[in-house]
Amino acid sequence: MSGRREPPTEQQVQEDLVRLDAYRNQLNAMVQQFQYLSASKSDHVRAQETLEGMERAKANPEVLVPVGADAFVRGIPERDAKVFLGVGSGVVVELDRGKVVELIAQRAERIDQAATDLEGQIRTLEERIQLLSRRLEALSQGAAPAEELPMTDVGGD
Repeated sequence: MSGRREPPTEQQVQEDLVRLDAYRNQLNAMVQQFQYLSASKSDHVRAQETLEGMERAKANPEVLVPVGADAFVRGIPERDAKVFLGVGSGVVVELDRGKVVELIAQRAERIDQAATDLEGQIRTLEERIQLLSRRLEALSQGAAPAEELPMTDVGGD
């Protein structure tokens, strides 16, 4: 028996092309999710800095309160005023400013961890795309196929 592999069948090549397309779609979804996480992290940092800055501000600082559609009203928050924080499913709770800053910092840490995990999945998927692309390119040029790829999804639940 020689160590040569049989050339892939047309069906195997078609399956690889479908897998490559699926990997690319999955990568696109992951990149979009990463962008969402980045925007959310920025939003959390901005909120945390604003709340912390209110502690350092002069007495009765005037702020602009967004009311939507790029419209604002002037307001003067009280130093010891409670802060409303969304906790999910449309539920909002009223908490002390310090507690809200702490909760926002915890959320930001979880977002960082999720982004780090997602970056790892993105790198893994990019590697699979490169390997599969090289294998298909080699096949199209009549060369021996590149190394075999595992048949598992990246970031499975």
